[in-house]
Amino acid sequence: MRKKIVAGNWKMNLDYNEGLALFSEVVNMVKDEATGNQQVVVCSPFIHLHSLAQLAKGSNNVAIGAQNAHQAESGAYTGEISAKQVKSTGAEYVILGHSERRQYFGETNELLAKKTDTALANDLKPIFCIGETLQEREANTHFGIIKAQLTEGVFHLDAETFAKLVIAYEPVWAIGTGVTATFAQAQEIHEFIRKEIAAKYSQQVADDTTILYGGSCNAKNAAELFAQTDIDGGLIGGASLKSRDFTDIVKAFN
Repeated sequence: MRKKIVAGNWKMNLDYNEGLALFSEVVNMVKDEATGNQQVVVCSPFIHLHSLAQLAKGSNNVAIGAQNAHQAESGAYTGEISAKQVKSTGAEYVILGHSERRQYFGETNELLAKKTDTALANDLKPIFCIGETLQEREANTHFGIIKAQLTEGVFHLDAETFAKLVIAYEPVWAIGTGVTATFAQAQEIHEFIRKEIAAKYSQQVADDTTILYGGSCNAKNAAELFAQTDIDGGLIGGASLKSRDFTDIVKAFN
């Protein structure tokens, strides 16, 4: 049975003390909400990782993740952070290929394939992001874009290794805009992704892969999004910065 996940992406927000305060609230509020195969993942700025991992130790269903990691194991890359360093903080997950990294930092599918390999080699679970821009959707090329992101980014992995990934679909045109894909649009893409995984590996691998929706998911629409057959949770941006909103999204599973 595939894991149901609500992952919060704080992006470049919150100073050190603000982050600890928010996470303390979240842990207390979700401890009785995420049960069984459900998990909450908080992906914070690097400055918070170790402290949040310590606070999460007593919570079986709460894990910590980073928002990025470098493709090299170590070296002269001033200002970067390695997967080994992320892992040493107690973090379990790392977001790779977020649309903002692709857009602002020029991250390509080829580069992200290397980042994925390095993250996995250091026992981190990648939350691998894919998705199309508004122009690509309007040009009706979005299925091809998503297939290429999968093929060039992660389909070089063997089935056993691929099974360690979480896939996050984020329609770029719906991130931070308040615009959400319709439930039918979201389900259509998630179903397409699962079929591509099945074609590459097997139906069993596809059925076991967690696929998250990451486009302006909030407390009002989460329940219906999560009710779709192929949507296994959400990668949450702005709403993850408010403990009550984030907890309400976690509750949407139930």
